[in-house]
Amino acid sequence: MEELKIGDKLKIFCYKHDGTLEHTSDEAVVLENTEKYLVCGNGRTKITEKDGSSHMTNEPAVLFFYKDHWFNIIGQLKKFGLFYYCNIASPYIIDGKSIKYIDYDLDLRVFPDGGFKILDRNEYNYHKKIMKYPKDIDKIVKAELSYLIDKKRNNEGPFESGIVEKYYDIYEKIREV
Repeated sequence: MEELKIGDKLKIFCYKHDGTLEHTSDEAVVLENTEKYLVCGNGRTKITEKDGSSHMTNEPAVLFFYKDHWFNIIGQLKKFGLFYYCNIASPYIIDGKSIKYIDYDLDLRVFPDGGFKILDRNEYNYHKKIMKYPKDIDKIVKAELSYLIDKKRNNEGPFESGIVEKYYDIYEKIREV
């Protein structure tokens, strides 16, 4: 398998538990690739939904994907401050020039003032029932959400002050080349 390099451009494919494609993202530029995580960045990128509709993201973002954790974290650099959108999702895999993962509905939204909110509990419960999530998946999802909240409360990883901005600076330098 070819090793990912800084500056490589990848597409992102987000699936549901039943294998259906939820959405794709046209571009994620590799900023760092370690044994535990992958960091990518993008500016305004095209998101295509499962129904074929598409839109452009409104702001630059830094994306953190994990090999051993069931979430990914998007730091969104908005005009009004740094927001985070955290997806509870399977660990990612790389397939050629694509990042792929399974989305498990629950999301954690973190606001510039440090406050946060858990989103989409009803969607999770609905999909858990109709897609028959196994009990072990349910346990993992809930444990990983708790772990993610702890990381936020302790300002660790992507939540550490200056981390998203550091990676965004790297992204800007790559884009200038």
